[in-house]
Amino acid sequence: MENCCRGSLLSQLSSLLLLFQLPAGGSAAMDVQNMELRWFRSKFSEAVLIYQNQREQREEQLAQYRGRTSLVKDFLTQGEAAVRIHNVQAFDNGLYTCFFRMGIFYEEAGLELKVAGVGSAPQVHITGPEEDGVRVVCMALGWFPKPQVQWRALSGEKFLTFSETQAQDAEGLFTINATLVVRDPSSGNVTCSVLNPILGQEKAMAIFIPEPFFPRSSPWKLAFMVILTVLMLLLLGAVFYIMREHTAKLQEMQEWEKLHRDKKEDQRIKEEALKARDELQADLDWRKSVYLASLKKAKLYADWRKEKFQTLTVSLDPESAHSILALSDDKTSVTFKDSCKGSEDGVYSVLGHEGITSGCCYWEVEIKNAERSEWALGVCRRDVERKGWYQESPEKGFWVVAMYDNIFGSLPANGEHIVPIPQRVGVFLDLKEGDVSFYNMTDGSHLFSFPLASASGTLLPYFRLRSGNVSLTICSGVGGPVQTPLPFNNLPCSSEEPGSLPGQGFSSGCGVDGDFPGAESPLLPCGPEAMSP
Repeated sequence: MENCCRGSLLSQLSSLLLLFQLPAGGSAAMDVQNMELRWFRSKFSEAVLIYQNQREQREEQLAQYRGRTSLVKDFLTQGEAAVRIHNVQAFDNGLYTCFFRMGIFYEEAGLELKVAGVGSAPQVHITGPEEDGVRVVCMALGWFPKPQVQWRALSGEKFLTFSETQAQDAEGLFTINATLVVRDPSSGNVTCSVLNPILGQEKAMAIFIPEPFFPRSSPWKLAFMVILTVLMLLLLGAVFYIMREHTAKLQEMQEWEKLHRDKKEDQRIKEEALKARDELQADLDWRKSVYLASLKKAKLYADWRKEKFQTLTVSLDPESAHSILALSDDKTSVTFKDSCKGSEDGVYSVLGHEGITSGCCYWEVEIKNAERSEWALGVCRRDVERKGWYQESPEKGFWVVAMYDNIFGSLPANGEHIVPIPQRVGVFLDLKEGDVSFYNMTDGSHLFSFPLASASGTLLPYFRLRSGNVSLTICSGVGGPVQTPLPFNNLPCSSEEPGSLPGQGFSSGCGVDGDFPGAESPLLPCGPEAMSP
């Protein structure tokens, strides 16, 4: 379509024409009878004017265009379709589309209509002092589109800093308010100009500002500003100090609360621990009471039996020792002389020096090389026969446990064997109840018990070696540290007197490899400190 539409930029007109160039070669008569013309805005249904069937159609026309548009028919004979818009409004500004159809042929084209209006000349007036200057306001009414406002000094210099507000009335026209603060008393005249950006038309107004209108500076003003600044700094410092102190106090309070909570938690844990200890002690006391109520039936827990037995300090009697045995200087250890290892056919024994006639007592004996030798220990009557070969049995006055033929048990053999071989044996002699019991002092377990039905008179601790590199050591204190005996010197086997050890000899202390006795009693969950009732 050639030159399909033409539009003009119109300002402050009561009406305007929108022209559409019809296709070339069209018959005017035919056009009027058969053609359809439709002017619309952004949508096809938003009709500004519809010409069809040789008349204008009002049904689909937008309400704001009814009575304001008409088709200029005189232009049809010239091959142009023109629509006139009366009483131009600001909202008429924008895009328009012209649609042409005749028979099966149709075409359309668009144009942009720019509406511009120049409003009133700006009105400038002084509204009063402002800070250190004078406030001047410029107002202009009825402009479209939004105009450009500029303030200039008498020299032509532009003021770049000012405030501006705008508003649109019901017809879409702009009202502008621009406020300027003039601080230079020598400015004199200031001019406010309003420019229409489309038409390029400008209106301006100047105003003279007398110098007396400007506020005069006072010498107190500077002092006041300085004092105000100092006060503000002091206030900020005080606020900062107060906030810091508050934060410090808050942190201190939080730490105190945390310490208080931790203290309460520690107290709770301590109370629970004490409660658990008391419950454990109560259970332990109950078990001990059961044990003490039936002591004869309780064969376990040597550490408990110690509480009812007196520790007996045992020393070996050299007068009772066989000639091939060597005793330590402190009379607490016995072994073979270095050149003599005993014989499986012989019985070599030594007795304790102290006789026992009444009461309850116990002692402990450590055995060196207990598994690879033959030995025995226990008690016997003072008047037993120990010359040559003799039998160790209760009928003969011997109540002993022994290692024989790689088996540990009681004598005489009753078929009951103990594994593992004890390294430290406790002998508990109870003449009140009339029995003697043997305990493994490494783990506190019970080994054997004998009734003393045939016992009469004085009883003595009994120690016997038979073969092997073995030594028996009487412990000087219960639960003492392990002391390894020093080696014996070479002594002749033919000595008639019992052998003695020159020099330091054996240590009087005694112990075994492993835990000390009683620490792992089967009924105790704690260490030795838990044994105290």
